[in-house]
Amino acid sequence: MVGVVLPVLPTTPFLILAAACFTRSSERWHAWLLRNQTFGPLIRAWEQDRCIPRRAKVAAFTVMAIVGTSSIVFALESTAARLGTAALVAVGLITVAVIPTCSPEQQD
Repeated sequence: MVGVVLPVLPTTPFLILAAACFTRSSERWHAWLLRNQTFGPLIRAWEQDRCIPRRAKVAAFTVMAIVGTSSIVFALESTAARLGTAALVAVGLITVAVIPTCSPEQQD
């Protein structure tokens, strides 16, 4: 839920972290996440192939760019806050770009 409410950070890394924690703490919760229609395919792709589907990458890039730019332009007044937000957006974009993209065969 943290990634959903934080405007500059993508949800995907938090989802992967949650899945990793559930794997170690509760097999029932982990199984629930894997069966989930929305999150299951993302988590399975990460656990099996260490990749993020192209659609999730595009969504992460788009949301970070729109929300980050909107925050910088409309919500922040200080130059330091704008620079800090721009840096966080850049880190998020680079992180998503560096993680391998699933091939079409891996996304099935």
